[in-house]
Amino acid sequence: MKNIIYIIFLLFAFNIANAQEYQVDKSKKNLVKFTSEMPVESFDGVTNKIDGYLYMKSDNLKDAEIYFEVDLNSVDTGIGLRNRHMREDYLHTDKYQFTNFKGNLTTIKEVSQTEFDVVASGKMFIHGVTREISINGKIYKVPNGYQLKSQFIVKLTDYNIKVPKFMFVRISEDIQLTLDFFVKSKN
Repeated sequence: MKNIIYIIFLLFAFNIANAQEYQVDKSKKNLVKFTSEMPVESFDGVTNKIDGYLYMKSDNLKDAEIYFEVDLNSVDTGIGLRNRHMREDYLHTDKYQFTNFKGNLTTIKEVSQTEFDVVASGKMFIHGVTREISINGKIYKVPNGYQLKSQFIVKLTDYNIKVPKFMFVRISEDIQLTLDFFVKSKN
């Protein structure tokens, strides 16, 4: 009986020893950008206020867990009045300050020793609504960590966000999100 407990303890300790956690490296140039493209007007909103982690159960990306969150109050469209209307009238950041994604890498294709095409499947939370989504992206091995990049479309109405309409100017219902951020070893 003691041997079984000892073996279980060793296996557990071995798994913990191989686990690696990477936190968002806030000293790097991280970018979160949304783009609304319409025939009359297109604009971007950008921020570097992203937090999160990449947690690997072993020494590779297989089944790694990814989590990121973005402070929506920090998104800047370049026009103060538009920022205020976006936050107060559409995103309701007083109630839903953060958006986040939590999931696992479900597909990993090694392009090179330092580049991987990946798919992360999980739950995206925006504006009080959580939806299952899959995100295509790339992960690059960099000194002391990884760089994560992705572009994907979010449909505003899927998250109960009404599509703004101002006279002749409309905002696209489909918003392109671009993520480009770095994580560094927590160990």
